[in-house]
Amino acid sequence: MILVGTSGWQYRDWRDRFYPAGLPQRRWLEHYAERFATVEVNNAFYRLPERDTFAAWRARTPDDFCVAVKMSRYLTHVKRLREPAEPVARFLDRATALGDRLGPVLVQLPPNLRADVPALDATLRLFPERVRVAVEPRHPSWWTAETRAVLERHRAALVWADRLGRPVAPMWRTTDFGYLRLHEGRARPHPRYGLAALASWVRRLADTFGDATAYVYFNNDPGGAAVVDAVAFARLAQRAGHPASRVPTA
Repeated sequence: MILVGTSGWQYRDWRDRFYPAGLPQRRWLEHYAERFATVEVNNAFYRLPERDTFAAWRARTPDDFCVAVKMSRYLTHVKRLREPAEPVARFLDRATALGDRLGPVLVQLPPNLRADVPALDATLRLFPERVRVAVEPRHPSWWTAETRAVLERHRAALVWADRLGRPVAPMWRTTDFGYLRLHEGRARPHPRYGLAALASWVRRLADTFGDATAYVYFNNDPGGAAVVDAVAFARLAQRAGHPASRVPTA
């Protein structure tokens, strides 16, 4: 199964494009979750919500809904993976209120953070086995056999990422699920993706992960591009014979 969604749902310029003009913003999550089966929560990176907020998201979404949550920047950008025990414990104490709605935890590293494999190893050790973790390094010094071995040992996924239609990381399979983030396409209107670029990502996922679960999130939110591209991606996957999660019909 390919689970397809967007990176966040609270974008005001999605009103009249995805959200009906008369729908109050407090009901946007319900509207989104009826049309998509997953979302990636980015605002937890900037300000970690309280446990009650995560619990409320669980209560407001269907049983089959999945929430990927981006790790707080306090661990990744302030502490830079040093002394990870307290930040990881605080994050898990809150995010686990999602219960069975909790999907992968996204650990996005700063682009200027050079490889520190022991620090990554120490961080990943703190996550229980039941919690899936996806790691998005962004400095090229991470692309080593040592990094890959640590990810494989902890069953963490290396995030695949796209910018302007091209991969920005090695396409390693390090565990039993995939995680793809699409940041910016080359099509018009900007930052949309063209069908050829989307079809190429469908093929890559299918070739590498086969019947395993893959999470796909569109982060090109301006103008509702993420919604349009997510729908197109899911339809291309389905036409190619790869089951994809629900997307809007119009």
